This record gives sequence, structure tokens and C-alpha cells, in this order.
Amino acid sequence: MTPFDRLSPSYDELLRDPIRERFTGHESAFFHRRKADLIRRFFRRQRQASSSLRYLDVGCGKGELLQLLQSDFKETAGCDVSSGMMKEISGIETRVQEDRLQIPFGDAEFDLVTAVCVYHHVPPPRRAALTREVTRVVRPGGIFCMIEHNPFNPVTRLIVSRTPVDADAILLPAAEARQLTAYAGLASLEQDYFLYFPQTIYRYLGPMEALLSKVPLGGQYALFSGKHR
Repeated sequence: MTPFDRLSPSYDELLRDPIRERFTGHESAFFHRRKADLIRRFFRRQRQASSSLRYLDVGCGKGELLQLLQSDFKETAGCDVSSGMMKEISGIETRVQEDRLQIPFGDAEFDLVTAVCVYHHVPPPRRAALTREVTRVVRPGGIFCMIEHNPFNPVTRLIVSRTPVDADAILLPAAEARQLTAYAGLASLEQDYFLYFPQTIYRYLGPMEALLSKVPLGGQYALFSGKHR
């Protein structure tokens, strides 16, 4: 049994934090929607229709992002080290990662692979191996999107330090993420910082975040990298 299996029954409760809830307006789906929107905008900017693509979420947890994006892709799948976290997912193929450094799918199976807030749970010496494994399952011409907490945002650091599920977290800056993907043979395509505004403000000032996306102060960042054809 993994630590996340033990935490899965009370996972949502363990994420509760007054500062976090002030940011989301007591709606945790806000974070998942923001990530889904980032991925949709990326494909629009690339002028690529996602409806014919296969998508895998590594470390998918309870599948919130998969469910939001399921209708955007031809096929969706998820994997996680915790079977307990995935037990609520239905209608989407899921597989257990018996080893966090091994992805239980074949070579070059997916056009998009995401890893959302996964790497900060992986010890730094093992991150390069995970990135090579992600690269293995991405098709030539496909995309890897890594989304992580921004260690330069003081509010993010405070929330992470108070969250039990992040007790083992070692945050990585975007520069480390770019280095990991480059060493794995991926080409950096886009990098955006986001989560500058709480939900109540984002509702009105959301377009302004696009102007701030290159300023390294957002609560999280998204790095999109491509695999050479």
C-alpha cells in the first residue's frame, strides 16, 4: 500500500486549507478547470485539433483533469501509483503504476502526456528517469505537459508546507523542469505561469493573466515540450 492509498479516503479533507479555500472560493474544481483551459489554449495556439489524439495523465489521482478533458480527445487514460485514488474514476482506462518510475503503457502510445503536481513527490535523483519514461510513451511529434507548483511564489510555498499530502514535497523551479525535459530529448515549446488571481478576481480579470504568464510569480507553471518526429 502506498502513502496515497492510505490518504485516499480523506484526501479532499487533507487538502483543505483556509488560504487555499480563500483562493478557490471553496471550489476545488477551480484549479482543475484552469489546467484544462491551459491545455486547450495550447492546442488552439498550435492550430492542432485534439479530437483525434490519445491523452494520458500520469499520476492522475482521482481523475478530475481526465474527466474535464475526456470529450476533447479521441481516447483518454490515466495511471497512478495509488489504486485507491483511482477507484472513483469510471469510463476512462486506468492502470496502476507498480513502480512510480515505470509507466504501464507501451512505447509511443500517446499524443499528449501530462504530469500534474507529480514531480514534487519524486526524489530529485529519480526525476530524470521518470522524464525518460514519459518520453518513451509519447509519440514522435507528441507533447509532454508538466505542471508544477512555483517555488518562487510565497503563498504556494506556505500552502504546501501546511498540507499533509505534500509532506514529502520538494518543489522544483521551471528551470529544473526545462533541464529535465531537455536531457530526455524533448524540445521546449511553451512555458506559462498561472494562478495569479483568486477565483473571485479571475472571473473579471482572467484575460490579464495572459499578460503575466511570463512573469515567474504565478502559483503554478506549465511547461509544454515536444518529442522530435
